[in-house]
Amino acid sequence: MSSPLQQAAPEVPTKPRTGWRTAGIIVGSLVVGGLLARLSPVAIGLAAIAVIGVALFVLFSRPVPALGLRSRASGLAALGVAALLVTGGGIASANTGSTDGPTASDPQTFVSVPTSTSKPTPTPTPTTFGVATEEVPLPFELTTVDDPLLDQGTNALVTAGVNGLKVITYRVTMVDGTEISREVIKEVVQTAPVNEVTAIGSKAPVAAPVPFAQQGGGDCDSNYADACVPISSDVDCAGGSGNGPDYVQGPVRIVGSDIYDLDRDGDGIACD
Repeated sequence: MSSPLQQAAPEVPTKPRTGWRTAGIIVGSLVVGGLLARLSPVAIGLAAIAVIGVALFVLFSRPVPALGLRSRASGLAALGVAALLVTGGGIASANTGSTDGPTASDPQTFVSVPTSTSKPTPTPTPTTFGVATEEVPLPFELTTVDDPLLDQGTNALVTAGVNGLKVITYRVTMVDGTEISREVIKEVVQTAPVNEVTAIGSKAPVAAPVPFAQQGGGDCDSNYADACVPISSDVDCAGGSGNGPDYVQGPVRIVGSDIYDLDRDGDGIACD
């Protein structure tokens, strides 16, 4: 019969080596993130989003044993993996950007780029504005009026026509001293035209007087013309206020002495 000291000591459970596993996960996540970043920036983004989605599902819903995520702590670990993926991708991208360009020790080839010949800037053409005036004649009009004192077929100038004057003011645009346009800004009638007026005779012609028969067969008095004034004791104008005894139809022109006093107004024409 063996003694208690001879009995085998109970086995002490060995502590799992979680440190190495954690370090492996960290290094692996960084390496995978770097590889995905070199492959495509979109790939690292999609991978990080997928890991974050799984981690949130484990944290707020239920574990996913198929992926080794059996507790909420594993969900937090998954979030850390997502962060490491992004970190590894960022490091890889930074290294790629720094090594892509040429270094100081690398030979560099410079290609000469032809420069375009610059065209001289055209000098702006000076534009000026001014004011100009122009005098424009205004023609008069011809008008006529009837004149009953003038014989038919005759006319007489009553008012002579005179042209008027209008002053036009322009705004003138000039480019390099040459006029290119003008715009009317004001019109003023300085002098109005005077229309020409002509009188047209409308007086009907007077029939030639018929001499009165001479009393006693006497002749016409030689002191009068254009009508026969009989030689009588007294002669008056026909249609007048005289009492005769003889009468004469005027007009009668005085060529001698007005012995019968026929020309009352003294203009040389009697009985008119």
